[in-house]
Amino acid sequence: MPPSNRRDFLRLCAAGAAQPAPPRKPNFVVIVTDDHGIGDVGCYGVPEARTPNLDRLAASGVRFSQWYSNAPVCSASRAAIMTGKYPDRTGVQGALPSQPSWDVPGLRQGETTLPRLLRAHGYRTGAVGKWHLGSAPPSRPMAQGFDEFFGWYSGWLDAYSHRYYQLGSPPGKIFHDLWRNGKEVFEEPAYMTELLGREAQAFLSRQSARQPFFLYLAFGAPHYTMMAPARYLNRFPASMERDRRTHLAMVAAVDDVVGSVLDQLKKQGLEQDTVVFFQADNGATREVRASSYGEPYIGGSNGRYRGYKLGLFDGGMHVPALLRIPGVTKPGQVWDRPMASMDLLPTFLSLAAPQAPKPAGTDGQNILPVLAGKAPPHENLFWSFNKERAVRHGDWKLILNPPRFPGDPDPGAVWLSNLEADPSEKTNLAASEPDRVRALTGMIHQWELDVGMPRVD
Repeated sequence: MPPSNRRDFLRLCAAGAAQPAPPRKPNFVVIVTDDHGIGDVGCYGVPEARTPNLDRLAASGVRFSQWYSNAPVCSASRAAIMTGKYPDRTGVQGALPSQPSWDVPGLRQGETTLPRLLRAHGYRTGAVGKWHLGSAPPSRPMAQGFDEFFGWYSGWLDAYSHRYYQLGSPPGKIFHDLWRNGKEVFEEPAYMTELLGREAQAFLSRQSARQPFFLYLAFGAPHYTMMAPARYLNRFPASMERDRRTHLAMVAAVDDVVGSVLDQLKKQGLEQDTVVFFQADNGATREVRASSYGEPYIGGSNGRYRGYKLGLFDGGMHVPALLRIPGVTKPGQVWDRPMASMDLLPTFLSLAAPQAPKPAGTDGQNILPVLAGKAPPHENLFWSFNKERAVRHGDWKLILNPPRFPGDPDPGAVWLSNLEADPSEKTNLAASEPDRVRALTGMIHQWELDVGMPRVD
């Protein structure tokens, strides 16, 4: 190489070496609990719920006081987390059936999912725990963008035998449902929540600062079957109502795992490079099958919010949610305007790949400009469940065919509330606001048409 060319080459190399390295892409940890009400977490003003690690996460980031799941039931709510869409647009509605034939369709082949998008940007992706987004091969985690999977496909499992049970009516079902990357594994009698903690820590221990990662940790607790070892039950007084004690013990076990995840990140020097998000998939349940007494379940709490899982009063989908983004969120921040599960995908994609366009068909919004005061929150949010429909427009919420739970008065066919004045949805304003009811009903019908849902009146 001639001397002049060599000097130019060295000068270019030196100039290149002087350029700052591109910023490191953040890691993501998403933690989801099952049938977990806002009245079951200490930092939401519930001292009897012993959740020091969730409280620690809240103190280090944002606690959302109006975070909504996109559905009042598990499969649909998880579809929104994975896709950034209303679940009605994904074809996953309600709760998918659980079958030992492993052929239940769920997320469609080629669906745009958060793990698939992140993997395209160089991420290692792992799912641990409950899937319930389809057991047919095209719907399984590793067909939807995850590199690794440890967990189950069904709606729930016995916490020790890791089997799905459906008894009490013929023909009934009992089958084992625990898998590692498509291979059946047997871990009984390990307590499932602790087993998921072991697997989450193992996944994190295999990660390094050289490659960003996404961990989806989806608990099956505190969903039935309602089981907790004595070491968690003994944290609560024996005088506590039996189902409430078991419920909070299951939450305490989850909280211990959350603590182990936070500690593992710190131990590996990844704490400041990792976004951590927590939410429940829907509110606490009233289902008899969760009860020790064969009566409507009273173990979980949705705080002041009316209703439960399987219904569109706020108790069904107004859930606890916490977010820590080091260097972005402020410690101890509380955000009190509506946001939803479908917002995760566009928000995380904006952090992982700032220049990447928002995927077509996404209904969620990037919440970072909202938290910074640079963009408005959602003007409208919609929900469906069976023949129920709901819209939140500003502080007004309309429910068509609202649910009736045991002990509740008949809500009638239409329920209108102002959530700012009446967050517990105690007073029906439909009769006194006919014009508003008509306008909001029209919004619901337009949304039904947009997402391809059948119209209800």
